[in-house]
Amino acid sequence: MNAARDQIQSSPYWEALGAEFTELSEERVKLHLPFREANANPGQALHGGVAASLAAIGGEAVARACMKAEAGPFYTASLQISYLSAAIGEAVTAEARLLRRGKELCFTTVDIRTDVGKPIAHCAAVIRAGHGETTAERAPAAVTFDGAEVGPMAPLIEALPFVAARGLHIDHMADSHARISMPERPANRATGGGVHEGAVLALLDTTGAMAAWAAVPAGMHKASTPALQVQLHRPPPAGGVVAHARLIQRDRETFWSAVDCVSQSDGQVFAQGTVMYRIVVA
Repeated sequence: MNAARDQIQSSPYWEALGAEFTELSEERVKLHLPFREANANPGQALHGGVAASLAAIGGEAVARACMKAEAGPFYTASLQISYLSAAIGEAVTAEARLLRRGKELCFTTVDIRTDVGKPIAHCAAVIRAGHGETTAERAPAAVTFDGAEVGPMAPLIEALPFVAARGLHIDHMADSHARISMPERPANRATGGGVHEGAVLALLDTTGAMAAWAAVPAGMHKASTPALQVQLHRPPPAGGVVAHARLIQRDRETFWSAVDCVSQSDGQVFAQGTVMYRIVVA
């Protein structure tokens, strides 16, 4: 148990989030996250990437606890999160539970609630144990474009505390497409030196949302992420990463964007996902 806890807590990204373990066993893990402005959107709402990060960390902690260190390296092969309501200026607790353990895959479920019990998010995460393997076949990203138009919304998004702490830069945001780069920085690192999965989830979530925003007129609209679905094909690389997103479907106020995350060093895709986003036009 201590080895699993120490491996996760040694990550700079974990330190940047400010979470803490309150329970750790082979069957269940609990994480507590006090409210911090650095993890919030405007109005003190918890950033969706923070909730996704807690889900990924909780699932990984369960896998590490029940499969032991020698089964590593570990990474989140698949994650589906549904956002049920907002945490506004509140601490939250993430409870991860083991559903089934296989030889290579660990199936977990994670529920995130406020300290008074209000449901915030529900997640299903599949953690893969590499059993010593550190390489995987790679494919080029499917979503690429060369636009460099951003518009007036980009500086406002980049200034949000959690987004700014990750160093996210909106390179393009127009015509239902978005591209956001995330530079290498200590606060985004995992223990092994690569980008932390939580930072990748936050990047993917934000880029998918920006593709949706790039399809509507500017204005004061209500918006949120109801769901996020992600597959990581391998552990995130070291160095800077870039996310490319394009809007693939819209049904009135609901938007679906496909997102690819690639390494800046070689342009190879390492994560893909779909962001379901809602924008209620005023």
